[in-house]
Amino acid sequence: MRVLIDECLPRPLKSRLTGHDYRTVQEMGWDGVKNGQLLLLAEQDFEVFLTGDKNLRYQQNLATRQIAIVLLPTTHWPTLQQQISLVQTAMAGVQLGEFVEVAFG
Repeated sequence: MRVLIDECLPRPLKSRLTGHDYRTVQEMGWDGVKNGQLLLLAEQDFEVFLTGDKNLRYQQNLATRQIAIVLLPTTHWPTLQQQISLVQTAMAGVQLGEFVEVAFG
């Protein structure tokens, strides 16, 4: 699967994740693009949007999206580093159109 990593997540996260084709918002040249437009862009090339933006589900109608969204509980890199296996597990099971909220510990 092709996965877009939101700009709110630490860049080192990409190098720790395996099993999918990961790209960052920055690599795509989409820095600063607002969530609604970002999701429209992402739906064209990606199956999953990985984010730490807890407000996304309240700001956007996710039921109509053609992309899976995986929400991480934090953007704090030291915490994410310790929980990579949980992120990997969530990524392995996500299906197109789903909203998955990952819980740490």
